[in-house]
Amino acid sequence: MTEIRSFYDEVGGRPTFEKLVAEFYRGVAGDPVLKPMYPEEDLGPAALRLQLFLEQYWGGPGTYSEERGHPRLRLRHQPFTVNPDARDRWLAHMRTAVDSLELPPLAEETLWDYLQRAAFAMVNTFDD
Repeated sequence: MTEIRSFYDEVGGRPTFEKLVAEFYRGVAGDPVLKPMYPEEDLGPAALRLQLFLEQYWGGPGTYSEERGHPRLRLRHQPFTVNPDARDRWLAHMRTAVDSLELPPLAEETLWDYLQRAAFAMVNTFDD
């Protein structure tokens, strides 16, 4: 019988998602539009939340839901102005992070497709 492996396992598990999130937040830390959206001075708590969410989404441990409940992504982002500029900046930093992983083409495409759809879904205003 063949063991079915999750996307999380296929791309390398926790180390892959740690690297993705670390690379992403390196960009966010210097971004004048995105950085103010994070309430903590240190981006560490936000990075951990994103890492746990992505790990769970892709078939890894369920720690995110155990600690925070249902993801409710749109609701959690509602207090912030997520306009097309913020979305595009988020995607630019995430593109750099995804590229740093050097995943096989199908895995890269699968991950990137999800991230793009998620970013577009978070837009909650077209105002500045």
